[in-house]
Amino acid sequence: MERFISLFLLSFFLFFNNDGFFLQADAAKRGTGTATRTPGGNLKFKLFHRHSPQFGKQGVNGTSLGLPRSKMERFRQLVFGDKGRLHTISKKLAAADPERRRASEIKDFVELPMRSAADLNIPQYFVSFRVGSPSKKFFLIADTASILTWIQCRYKENTDSNVHEGRIFHPEKSRTFKPIPCSSDFCKNKLSYSFVLGSCNSPTAPCSYDYSYEDGTRTIGIFGNDTVKIGLSGGQKIKMTDVLIGCSERTEGHRFEREKDINGILGLGFNFHSFAYRGAKKFGNKFSYCLVDHMSPRSLVNYLVFGGIDGSPLPNMQYTQLVFSFHDPFYGLNVSGISVNGTMLDIPYIWDVNINSDGGTILDSGMSLTYMPKPVFNAVMEAFKAPLSKFKKVALEWGGLGPEYCFNDTGFEESLMPKLVIHFADGAKLEPPVKSYVNEVDDNIRCLAFSSGDHGPMVIGNIMQQNHLWEFDLWHPRLGFAPSTCKLDNKKSKKTNTKA
Repeated sequence: MERFISLFLLSFFLFFNNDGFFLQADAAKRGTGTATRTPGGNLKFKLFHRHSPQFGKQGVNGTSLGLPRSKMERFRQLVFGDKGRLHTISKKLAAADPERRRASEIKDFVELPMRSAADLNIPQYFVSFRVGSPSKKFFLIADTASILTWIQCRYKENTDSNVHEGRIFHPEKSRTFKPIPCSSDFCKNKLSYSFVLGSCNSPTAPCSYDYSYEDGTRTIGIFGNDTVKIGLSGGQKIKMTDVLIGCSERTEGHRFEREKDINGILGLGFNFHSFAYRGAKKFGNKFSYCLVDHMSPRSLVNYLVFGGIDGSPLPNMQYTQLVFSFHDPFYGLNVSGISVNGTMLDIPYIWDVNINSDGGTILDSGMSLTYMPKPVFNAVMEAFKAPLSKFKKVALEWGGLGPEYCFNDTGFEESLMPKLVIHFADGAKLEPPVKSYVNEVDDNIRCLAFSSGDHGPMVIGNIMQQNHLWEFDLWHPRLGFAPSTCKLDNKKSKKTNTKA
């Protein structure tokens, strides 16, 4: 049987307030594509941040895609959805089988029964790719906690559709779209493991789904297979055929009513049915991403790469084991402890992923801050107490899950802050720069990029992941990481056409 392969992006990814990613994957007719295949046989995409000037120009009144008016507003947008995201993670892990197994121990992927329910919240990164024949471009939230890829759709001009204004997919106009019958084995015995399915009133009726998210958003539609066209540099195109697509005829909830520029979700979670699995399998069972500092100029670009990266592994690349749960789409790590200025903190042993849903550590591109259970948070804050005493504490209201310690940064220098290191059980160490855990949120105000709670695993958010290359080797399975400027293939990126 085929060896189990799974995929984590970003949650671009990922990031992650469900920091989605926009991935520009269609090429211009004159050969100035934004996805490029390098000599090493990989596929490279640009990830557009929600604050990109591209989406600031396109955003309509009332959407969340407009440019923030201040540093504080920008940071508030970054962390706004963390509370809902954390609730999603905790709920999924609590419902999961407590037994966690390494990917290398799982022999047959198809036998895994999985359920998915991602939290939408405010997207941070977005993807764009073309679906159908002839192809049509859509902008989707790239979600590492969702396994369903769906787009707003009108199947056979269904008069009951309530899809919102914007790009709409019309399956009957795509010669490669094939609805999946509800009476088929694939619907009854494969999709039913991962999705809540609708009734089957006729053997020829399409297999339907009813998919809910933690923020109350709900999408209802039918499953089909279609071709996804991906543009490469030089004008070449590749096609991924028979990609599972959800044709969503109804979306309920404020999220998609407010964000009319967004046409659906790209499922990048841990599941055989996700788009991520297909992409990784096609390009060498590896993917990588690199996220620039969230306060960097908006013109700087993030990258997502399927396949090996030219020049990888980096000279200082470290590797640690990826840990996968039996029932959920998250990607775990074996953390053994945290040190501050070289001293290991006295933290109760809560790192074991086999204890219960409160144990372990997750790398999530969909959450901005790094979430710490109380025993971890308290130990870290105690270690920071002396250096922080030099600065006046500032109380801020976030309206959700936000940084718990902020201060006036008059006289601040990074050298005054302790060096935080996350240690992994196999010897690897994540040593983030100070700016990845002490964030400038406004003029003269900085905050520690940590939040805390009584339950759940530790979650390493996307701010802590910045300025690192993250390589997910799904075959072994292991995670490689190293400091990086995220400047990949600069010569080609200058030719890139990012016009929507």
